[in-house]
Amino acid sequence: MPSFEILLVVLLGAIAWFWLDSLKVREAAIDAARTACTVDGLMLLDDTVAVSHMAFARKENGRLTLKRTYDFEYSDTGDNRRKGSVMLVGRHVVLLNVGSREPPVVPTLH
Repeated sequence: MPSFEILLVVLLGAIAWFWLDSLKVREAAIDAARTACTVDGLMLLDDTVAVSHMAFARKENGRLTLKRTYDFEYSDTGDNRRKGSVMLVGRHVVLLNVGSREPPVVPTLH
């Protein structure tokens, strides 16, 4: 086989691996967002996440991997949309943000 064909096969294999790995990481992000929304009594809208940032990072053992950040939308009342995000290093969730809720207004009694 000429070197161009070998390079093409290796490149296609790397693209296929990246695509399959991204699908698995995306499923982990959806599960994390769904669980966080369920625990907090929120509704995960559209039941999906969208990648917003991707960069290289090091795991705890020093190995190089991808750090991906996914955005999602949730609702606390059913009439609004709020943004949340989940960050994964490899396939492990390292940060989950479902936004900040405003504290309830307590009337002052003076």
